[in-house]
Amino acid sequence: MKKIILMLCFVAGITTLSKAQGGQRRTPEEQAKQLQTQLKLSDDQTSKITSIMQMQSTKMDSIRTAANGDRDVMRQGMMSVRQMMMPKIKAVLTADQSAAYDKMMAERMSRMQNGGGSGQK
Repeated sequence: MKKIILMLCFVAGITTLSKAQGGQRRTPEEQAKQLQTQLKLSDDQTSKITSIMQMQSTKMDSIRTAANGDRDVMRQGMMSVRQMMMPKIKAVLTADQSAAYDKMMAERMSRMQNGGGSGQK
């Protein structure tokens, strides 16, 4: 009986942990809203960036599916999608917003290289 209870607790803990980790991904709308706040975007800019991020999200979902768990394949595919989307996002921004966006992306990359996670402060 103790083994069954222990096993159920273990499974419940693993399930909770995996859901907590999976919940870190934000929707394209949430990402655009965050940029709107950080870069002081107009509603029109936010709408355009939301559309760009939705396309990016769709492409990344298909890469995840096609990679079938191969992290190297996923990483390469996602990097190329991000590199294609960044100029599209920057085209919507003013020069000042674009400079601030570049700085944010550089800080994010630095945090990720130093073992940081989701880019949240």
